[in-house]
Amino acid sequence: MSTPSLLILAGDGIGPEVMIEVRKIIGWFGANRGLKFDVTEDLVGGAAYDKHGTPLTDETMAKAQSVDAVLLGAVGGPKYDKLDFSVKPERGLLRLRKEMDLFANLRPAQCFDALADFSSLKKDVVAGLDIMIIRELTSGVYFGEPRGIFKEGNERVGINTQRYTESEIARVARSAFEMARRRNNKVCSMEKANVMESGILWRDVVQEVHDAEYPDVELSHMYADAGAMQLTRWPKQFDVIVTDNLFGDLLSDLAAMLTGSLGMLPSASLGLPMANGRPKALYEPVHGSAPDIAGQGKANPCACILSFAMALRYSFDQGDEATRLEKAVENVLADGIRTADLMQSKDGTPATTTEMGDAVIRALDASL
Repeated sequence: MSTPSLLILAGDGIGPEVMIEVRKIIGWFGANRGLKFDVTEDLVGGAAYDKHGTPLTDETMAKAQSVDAVLLGAVGGPKYDKLDFSVKPERGLLRLRKEMDLFANLRPAQCFDALADFSSLKKDVVAGLDIMIIRELTSGVYFGEPRGIFKEGNERVGINTQRYTESEIARVARSAFEMARRRNNKVCSMEKANVMESGILWRDVVQEVHDAEYPDVELSHMYADAGAMQLTRWPKQFDVIVTDNLFGDLLSDLAAMLTGSLGMLPSASLGLPMANGRPKALYEPVHGSAPDIAGQGKANPCACILSFAMALRYSFDQGDEATRLEKAVENVLADGIRTADLMQSKDGTPATTTEMGDAVIRALDASL
């Protein structure tokens, strides 16, 4: 079987420096576990704009379509705030998602025991939390037509259209049910069927897919606003949550903060299987480009490292090795090694980005 291919797009801000640590991890798995990857690198976001005048070139887009997985760092920064909307760094990421048809966004919210005190909720509410939010990523109100700002009489009106087809709902529902089978076999579907016709269709189609194809999975339905309340009341009642693009955007960020630090959270965006059976896939940390600390060695590389762990699990069928890497990160945290974002007081010296990456390597060595 050919060596699996991985395209690295480090991007802007802290993206390049956290990606250096991921390259160390990739090298470790090649040297110690026989997992070799054909790795190429290219530009996205502001870095691509600076060199090419566009946040993503056609050539880079073609590379992304041809590889087994894309690993992205971060995009954006205040340097690019005044650019035309069409060439802002974020447009590069949106183009990747849209043209690769990455319709299922996987956002795990896992609270490591060592970080339970960082959450704004009580420790007993979040300790041991491990949920997965699956957000539909390529349709809904962010893409629906008509959209825009129009003149209506003597005033302007802003229009965005919430639009879903049965097939768009069905495929993300299948992703949720398949994920639940890997976990605790529970799915909660969230929408606003009480006030939105698209929500009525969403609930109907999710139920139909369940009844026809996944009757073994426990399915419940919940209004998205009630879901937000329940996530802050008792989040451990959930296993897999599936929801649309808009509500998924909101609920996944809410769930992220239950864990106490955006610097620890990975994500995956998956599409349909390619000819080799692997899904189209892009993996990225949830955190942004953090330009205020870029280049200072303060960035936490763990979210990007854990994004690679997700790639091991969902693109390369290496679940045991993904668990090995996740456990290594957990052990580093349990040993009290922290970057600045994970320190609650000014006591002690925070680990640098490089030191955090090296600590994960040592933990991996100890796992052999």
